[in-house]
Amino acid sequence: MDQLIIDIVKNKSPSTVEQLIKLVQLKHPMAKEEIVKHILRLESQGKLVFKKERLPSAYTLTSYLLSTRAYWYWAIIILAIATTTLVFTIPENAYPIVYARYVLGSIFVLLLPGYALIKVLFPTKELDNIERTALSIGMSLALVPITGLLLNYTPWGIRTTPITLSLLALTTTLATAAIIREHQALR
Repeated sequence: MDQLIIDIVKNKSPSTVEQLIKLVQLKHPMAKEEIVKHILRLESQGKLVFKKERLPSAYTLTSYLLSTRAYWYWAIIILAIATTTLVFTIPENAYPIVYARYVLGSIFVLLLPGYALIKVLFPTKELDNIERTALSIGMSLALVPITGLLLNYTPWGIRTTPITLSLLALTTTLATAAIIREHQALR
C-alpha cells in the first residue's frame, strides 16, 4: 500500500491530500481512514512531504480579516466586548441574567488574554487545540494578576471598571498583534 501511495504521488502529483486519497481508492478500494493512516505514516518516515498552504501575495490584511481564517480573532473580540458590555449594564443583583455575566466573565478572565498571547507567540499550527487551550489558561492566570498588580499602582486602583477596561485593552491588543503575525507568517 505504501508503495502504491508513493507511486501515485510521483506519477499523478495530486495537489491535495483529498485528491491523493481518491486516486488511491480508485486503484485499491479501502476505507479513507486506513489510507490516511498510511499517508501519515509515510509523512512521519519522511517519504512524503506536504507543502504548507501559502496565501497569495495580494492577500491583504483586510481581506484576511474578512476571511474564514480569522474566525478566532472575531470570536475573541466579540466575547471581550460582550463581556465588557454585560459587566457595565447588568447589576450584581439582577438574577438570573447575572449568571451570563459570570460565565462570560470567567471566559474573559481565564481564557481570552492567554489565548491571544499564545496566538502571538505561536501564530501558525505549531500547537494542537488541547495544548493551546492549556497554555491559554496558564498564561491568563499569569497575565491577569500582573494586570491587577500594575493597576494597583495607578490612581484608578483595583476596581471593576479599571480591571474590565484594562483586560479588554490587553486582550484586544494581543489579538490584533496575533492576527497580524498570523497573516505575515502565512504570506
